[in-house]
Amino acid sequence: MTLDIRGSLKNTKISADGYVVLEELISNWIDAFLIRQHLDPTKRSLEVSIGVEVIASGLFGDGTDISIACTDNGCGFGDDQTDAFLTKDTSYKDDLSIAGIGKCKGAGRIQYFHHFERIGIRSTYGSGEVVHTRTLPFAGGRKKIDLADFDVTDGRADDIGTTIRLEGLKQAPRTRLYKSEPLSQVFSATNMRRNMLITFLQRLVGLKTRLGEFVIKFETRYPKGHIEQSILSAADLPEVTAVKPAEVEERDPQSGNPLGKTKKFTLSHYRLDAEVYDLPRNAISFCARSSPVLDITRRYLRTVAEQNRPVEGFHHIVLVESELFDRRVNEQRDGFDDIPKEMPVADLFTAETVSFADIFDQIDPIIEEMVTPSGWSKDDVIKDVTDKFGVIPAMLTDTDTRVVYGDSAKTVAERVLKKYQERIIADTSEIFDLRSEIENAEPHTHDFRHKIHELSWKYTSSLKTLDMANLSQLVVRRAAIVEILDLACKRGLTMQIIQDGQRRKDEQIIHNIFFPMKRDSQETSDHDIWLLSEEYQYYDYIASDKPLAQIEWKEGEKLFDAGIDSEMAETLRRRTQEYGAKRPDIAIFGKEGSAIIIEFKAPGVSMDEHVGDLSRYAHLLAAKSNGHLKKFYGYLIGDTLDPLGMLGWKKFASGRSYFQTSDLQDPESGRILGELYAETLFYDDVVDRASKRIGVYRDKLRIDFSKK
Repeated sequence: MTLDIRGSLKNTKISADGYVVLEELISNWIDAFLIRQHLDPTKRSLEVSIGVEVIASGLFGDGTDISIACTDNGCGFGDDQTDAFLTKDTSYKDDLSIAGIGKCKGAGRIQYFHHFERIGIRSTYGSGEVVHTRTLPFAGGRKKIDLADFDVTDGRADDIGTTIRLEGLKQAPRTRLYKSEPLSQVFSATNMRRNMLITFLQRLVGLKTRLGEFVIKFETRYPKGHIEQSILSAADLPEVTAVKPAEVEERDPQSGNPLGKTKKFTLSHYRLDAEVYDLPRNAISFCARSSPVLDITRRYLRTVAEQNRPVEGFHHIVLVESELFDRRVNEQRDGFDDIPKEMPVADLFTAETVSFADIFDQIDPIIEEMVTPSGWSKDDVIKDVTDKFGVIPAMLTDTDTRVVYGDSAKTVAERVLKKYQERIIADTSEIFDLRSEIENAEPHTHDFRHKIHELSWKYTSSLKTLDMANLSQLVVRRAAIVEILDLACKRGLTMQIIQDGQRRKDEQIIHNIFFPMKRDSQETSDHDIWLLSEEYQYYDYIASDKPLAQIEWKEGEKLFDAGIDSEMAETLRRRTQEYGAKRPDIAIFGKEGSAIIIEFKAPGVSMDEHVGDLSRYAHLLAAKSNGHLKKFYGYLIGDTLDPLGMLGWKKFASGRSYFQTSDLQDPESGRILGELYAETLFYDDVVDRASKRIGVYRDKLRIDFSKK
């Protein structure tokens, strides 16, 4: 038998676990002890000693190296064990009918060669009535190990067991695994003991009666003679706090459809008093054969502080086990092969019927109950998701989206909308398939009617999905616009905080919230004129401080006479030079012959002094529109008004605003040009009206952007 070291290093990747060598050593020694007990059931307890020597290295002694020696009292390297050691893909342990033994491919020891330059073995074993000692001389640079490389001599029964010594830490693990902490700290006796307790907790608890009063000793020797020791014994093992089952539905990997069966998972929770158990961190892991493989702690404890500190005075270890994980664990024992992230998958060769997403869907709520720190509220996250993204609780239920500790509003919204997107794509695909079938059906057949009914339900389902997402986004957007308008009217926006002496631009800011200045509806469809009235959103043309002479009524026909802009300026020139080039702030036109005129007044400017502007605008627009415009709606919007200046106007039954209806009469001929309905509105009234317009939806979504 020959172990091809160089070939094995090529075919087995280095593990991402910095303690993998220790874990493999201890795991193998537990197996060796179980084999010895099976062959010779004398009452004894497992004894393992791990010695680490920290060595000064480098030309000036400013570097650090380590050597590791591990000794056990297991069965030793007999003929079968030596053959297994020299066989890369061995089935040796698979054929042993010994409870608790770890099944393997024989790849764990390849990590010894990934990490260290030199390896030596001395093992004493029983062979019938005689005892032998098998030794692999300590050496480096080996390309392979043959059976002939071992020396065999007589041994003593009291020495049965194995010592493996590793020296010369390679550069690859230094660079990948030990950059953040010095080797002397990583391999201190205390840290080794703390981390091995987490790693082997489940296995040691399960094997407690078979390992006896076991002792695992850790010793670290430092360059200046200091020695640190620590012990992990059977007395240190805690009782499991809770064991919870979980079942994950199996699905077809290509279609995602349920297969009508489940895979079983078991969650073991250890809640350890931090004053009794000095652990380096909390640990939540997927396990294989009772040992942690894939750490998922950060999914539930998002910050480094939460991961490393006790949660409410306790360290938490949660271990998730399954036959699936035992079968799919990779050779490095730091992940799993061939379990897809989600279902369905594009890979036609994927055969696994459970995805990680399916697993998390089932175990997340269980782990939440076990580990979630106090002070976190799922309801607060759901409220944020609703307020910020319009994703209402009904949408979470509809998409089976769970909110777990550490989730942000953004991550939850992304999951929900992704599920809707996938659903819409799937529905659309089915609709097209149905349409294709309908095209090939005969209208007089029953099948045709059946397909029509099925198609209509598919469309209805798709519309519901689309509408729920789109309506929520629309309502949240409008709620945000209302809040911004309210702040702007009260000079509460950050940009409205100006230095003394600077000119205020409050009117421009408010104007742009309704409709971008110096733009028209041919240039932009993104505006919020609905704030004044929903129907204005759909008028044919909206102009914001744009030349009126450019507006077309029909193709090639202008709405107004060419001189309207100069006459508009002349009409208002008497008010001060500032108004010399003024037009209506916003003018909205409909081809049925109506126009809406909107004038904003800056906070503090009295509206009653400008009520005549609406009439002047309307007269001029009517006179210059060649008879196209006859019905005018005028809005004068501000925050200040003197009731004494509103003679002839009527006050609304509720609020402080006024309205008036009057004919537009040509002052020279007396001819009626049209009719003007005008309102003076306070900004607060506009905000209130807009809020009420979306109020039902806003209440259902529980949207509130205001500061409490």
